[in-house]
Amino acid sequence: MKKTEKTVLRGARKKARTRKRLITWTVAVAAIGVIGYGISNLSNIAYDEDDITAVRFDVLNAKQKHTALVAANSARCNCGCGMTLAQCVATDSSCPIREDNVEKIKTMVRDAMTSPES
Repeated sequence: MKKTEKTVLRGARKKARTRKRLITWTVAVAAIGVIGYGISNLSNIAYDEDDITAVRFDVLNAKQKHTALVAANSARCNCGCGMTLAQCVATDSSCPIREDNVEKIKTMVRDAMTSPES
C-alpha cells in the first residue's frame, strides 16, 4: 500500500470515529433532554391525589386528574400562610379555612370533569 493510500485510510477512519462520537453525544444529550422535560412536567404537582385524601380524584381520567391537580397545586390558600390549596389540605389540619379549601379543590375536580379539553 502506498503512503498516500494509508493517509487516506487514516483520515477516513478518523472521520468515522468522529462521526460516531458525535452521534453518541447527540443521542445522550437528547436522552437527558427528554428526562429533564418529563421531570419538569411533573414538578408542578407537589401534592397528588394520595396526599389530598379529603377529595376524590378517582372519578377523573388521567388528563382530567392532571388538570385538577395542577390547579390545586397552583392556587393559593387565602389564610395568609403562603401555601397552595393542595399543600394546605394535605398538611395543615389546623388551617381556619381548610374546609373552604377542600371545597375549592372539589370545584376544581368538577371543572376538570366538565372541561371540553378533557
